[in-house]
Amino acid sequence: MANVAKKVSWSGRDRDDDERAGETTPLLNGTGPGAAGARQLTSSSFLRIGQLSNVDLNEDISELETELPRQRPNEIPHNEKLLSLKYESLDYDNSENQLFLEEERRINHAAFRTVEIKRWVICAMIGILTGLVACFIDIVVENLAGLKYRVVKGNIDKFTEKGGLSFSLLLWATLNAGVVMVGSVIVAFIEPVAAGSGIPQIKCYLNGVKIPHVVRLKTLVIKVCGVILSVVGGLAVGKEGPMIHSGAVIAAGISQGRSTSLKRDFKIFEYFRRDTEKRDFVSAGAAAGVSAAFGAPVGGVLFSLEEGASFWNQFLTWRIFFASMISTFTLNSVLSVYHGNAWDLSSPGLINFGRFDNEKMGYTIQEIPIFIFMGVVGGILGALFNALNYWLTMFRIRYIHRPCLQVVEAMLVAAVTATVGFVMIYCSRDCQPIQGSTVAYPLQLFCADGEYNSMATAFFNTPEKSVVNLFHDPPGSYNPMTLGMFTLMYFFLACWTYGLTVSAGVFIPSLLIGAAWGRLFGISLSYLSKGSIWADPGKYALMGAAAQLGGIVRMTLSLTVIMMEATGNVTYGFPIMLVLMTAKIVGDYFVEGLYDMHIQLQSVPFLHWEAPVTSHSLTAREVMSTPVTCLRRIERVGTVVDILSDTSSNHNGFPVVESNPDASQVAGLRGLILRSQLIVLLKHKVFVERANLSLVQRRLKLKDFRDAYPRFPPIQSIHVSQDERECMIDLSEFMNPSPYTVPQEASLPRVFKLFRALGLRHLVVVDNRNEVVGMVTRKDLARYRLGKEGLEELSLAQT
Repeated sequence: MANVAKKVSWSGRDRDDDERAGETTPLLNGTGPGAAGARQLTSSSFLRIGQLSNVDLNEDISELETELPRQRPNEIPHNEKLLSLKYESLDYDNSENQLFLEEERRINHAAFRTVEIKRWVICAMIGILTGLVACFIDIVVENLAGLKYRVVKGNIDKFTEKGGLSFSLLLWATLNAGVVMVGSVIVAFIEPVAAGSGIPQIKCYLNGVKIPHVVRLKTLVIKVCGVILSVVGGLAVGKEGPMIHSGAVIAAGISQGRSTSLKRDFKIFEYFRRDTEKRDFVSAGAAAGVSAAFGAPVGGVLFSLEEGASFWNQFLTWRIFFASMISTFTLNSVLSVYHGNAWDLSSPGLINFGRFDNEKMGYTIQEIPIFIFMGVVGGILGALFNALNYWLTMFRIRYIHRPCLQVVEAMLVAAVTATVGFVMIYCSRDCQPIQGSTVAYPLQLFCADGEYNSMATAFFNTPEKSVVNLFHDPPGSYNPMTLGMFTLMYFFLACWTYGLTVSAGVFIPSLLIGAAWGRLFGISLSYLSKGSIWADPGKYALMGAAAQLGGIVRMTLSLTVIMMEATGNVTYGFPIMLVLMTAKIVGDYFVEGLYDMHIQLQSVPFLHWEAPVTSHSLTAREVMSTPVTCLRRIERVGTVVDILSDTSSNHNGFPVVESNPDASQVAGLRGLILRSQLIVLLKHKVFVERANLSLVQRRLKLKDFRDAYPRFPPIQSIHVSQDERECMIDLSEFMNPSPYTVPQEASLPRVFKLFRALGLRHLVVVDNRNEVVGMVTRKDLARYRLGKEGLEELSLAQT
């Protein structure tokens, strides 16, 4: 999941921020008891709106990395009550300048129909490619894992007869550690943002936070290779979660019609080269990833709605559902051909939980309290999992921040996982008849001929197959002691594994833990009820799996539908929903969900749906950043270059005010222009000499801005001569003449609602004379949150 071992960021490289902060001012909102008083802004205690390296807009700072000191401290102090200033925001609000309005007016009805058709074509392509990537992962994992298990099984069988099983343990641990080492090296040293499942990163992206490198082609390649190696390496991980991130990357690339990494432009889909459009397609990609992973098109749409998308509309719902459906169909078709059943579309997802028999596994009203109790247990165990992982993550942030240490830790976890599995199989005496068994790699070990070791079905297999076995193996297939020991050990292994610098998901490990204790719960009930309808433990394995996963990630609606679609059974819809809601309520009482927890630990300025409930006492005047760097409508080129080059006040949005020669007149707000737009203007030298202000400037089109998107060049790469510095630039045509504004007296909830609902990046604060007095940015709002003791204000730091 989230790669929290890097303190700097999920990518571990970029210093991003779009609004403010500076290395000379590490904490900008007060660091001690007087922090609250710092909100009373005066002329001497002001906040700057943007201190970040200009090259962040290019997202490529390899040349600067060589200048950074190589020495790293042994411990990085970390405080979870900080808000990082290195994250940049995305421009989800369209700039309705003259160029934009002229283009929209020129487009007729037929052209709009063409654009809409292109949207559907892109969604179909997203679904097809996501399904193909899922097929590739599934086929490669199946073959590599099968090869590994056959080699180890043959070795164990050989040494069981003549002694020396320690060689088998050494072989298993070495194979695991070696494979995981490769998977961890490519993540830690090539693309750290590919670590984990990527769900927290995609949540942040859709929320409006720019996580560097998160939707790059290189990230996709490392993600796919990394998750294959993680699963084959025997870690307590699943390959389903990373499909969400993979689908999002595919969507981001396809929708732009070019690859900036490969420097190839296919000259298609140019209309969609902006953050607003890309966001919608990324939502579709995330849904297609869920759909491919679980064979759940409806569940994918609901996942994107519940966990991902910050903005939604009805047309988007249909397109996302279409992408999800195509993704499932593609995966189904390819896998059916691969398995030799070309017309049998019975493998809709990477994991198929199998169908449950309604006659044997019905439920009665007397079992409803039992399901609720299982939800409570799942919520408590999920909260315990999250709490343990929280402290482990804090330790990683402080001490395991070097890539080499992260690789060593991943290898250690892989070796320990193999060792624990081997020791538990070795010590287990739970022997079951092999006849009629569906176990893929049965280990006989010390069992009699015709029998296999039951513990091996859980450890000596991929987690997906172990889950299916726990769901569908007949009663009596597992000893209660076997299930109890497996649940305990796998719980801690999964908790330790989550957060490693490897590509992996937490969905399947959570389901496996829950299925194990749920089956144990069912066996216990069958003893008490003496073989009534409650006797089949597979039903309780399903409920336990739902309770455990719900207790960890706190999903309700989408997870209910995913479980129903993956099992092909609507009968259990109500009890699964009951279990998930109970697990969420109980878990939320103790700690927040795993994804939200890791977003918070990374100090990301994530905006929730609503402002803190007790924040009405705060106004825009108290939360805004001030003073604000403004530009005149007709500005000197040298002034613009100096402002953009000033690293101590590195703004990304500049209010444009009237060019009044008389300083006594009020410089009223006329518009807003972005740093990226100014850089394109300077690059194309859209300015005139002072003596010829009446001359027409060079005409730019929106295509010029779209061609530069998303990696706008840094200001240092643009040469402006001394003579050109004296020229004038007219911003009227390029600025947004109708930026959103609020008065100083607006309450924080009102400001928050406007900012969040419209997906803004900058919100200008004006007085009653329409004069700019401040700017509200994402971090100004995100730093207020509801803590245990009421409303608290986070400190801002360049961490």
